[in-house]
Amino acid sequence: MPSPRIALLQSSGRPGSVAGNLAVLDEAAGRAADAGAALLVCPEMFLTGYAIGDDVPRLAEPADGPGAGAVAEIAVRHGLAVLYGYPEAAGDGGRIFNAAQLVGADGTRLANYRKTHLFGDFEQKWFTPGEHPVVQAELAGLRLGIMICYDVEFPENVRAHALAGTDLLLVPTALMHPFRFVPESLVPVRAFESQMYVAYANRTGQEGAFEFIGLSCLAGPDGATRARAGHGEELVVGEVDRELLHASREANPYLRDRRPGLYASLA
Repeated sequence: MPSPRIALLQSSGRPGSVAGNLAVLDEAAGRAADAGAALLVCPEMFLTGYAIGDDVPRLAEPADGPGAGAVAEIAVRHGLAVLYGYPEAAGDGGRIFNAAQLVGADGTRLANYRKTHLFGDFEQKWFTPGEHPVVQAELAGLRLGIMICYDVEFPENVRAHALAGTDLLLVPTALMHPFRFVPESLVPVRAFESQMYVAYANRTGQEGAFEFIGLSCLAGPDGATRARAGHGEELVVGEVDRELLHASREANPYLRDRRPGLYASLA
């Protein structure tokens, strides 16, 4: 089976306009499909925009809402899977989650993840933290995992995915200035220490009070960056090399040499 290609959309879309963001997604999906990608990964809160303030409750929708339907149509039209971020209205007491949903190339909703570690006053005001750190799906012969932005900065989260067999960790992101060390250094280290690919898709540019820095990347299990965006709007494509993943896991002893009995105090 050939190694699949994935595309990372680095864009802030049209903050506050679901229709505008769907149009950006549709155009990017076409380019990603033309480049041979089987999966397009969009940034955190891409469906609505991130800095939407008091509009969070108005723009939030359930996992099977109209936005999900529109993304499914885009996925089917272009023949590739899509992961997108959005505010999820849970419908149980008004709770809202910072979520990411994976839609297959046939339009099927494959997985929905709720951000477990909320960053900053804005997120903590509007969102409820998720309770399930490991959410997975199968695609193109790979086991995919999903996190959102700040979650990947906690090594315990990524290691839990490694122990659950995740091959490719998808991380929709809204990383802002001055934290460029995260995509430049931390993400490749996470990929190496837990022996997986990590796809990190960021927003870019000024949005309200936030300055997003781009630098989206696909990092490999050898710690090398396989694809890297700059600071502006960009679509980058990289390959998830199955042979490299297998060889790296055979050579790297981290997971085999763990001594879990020593780590009980971490919990």
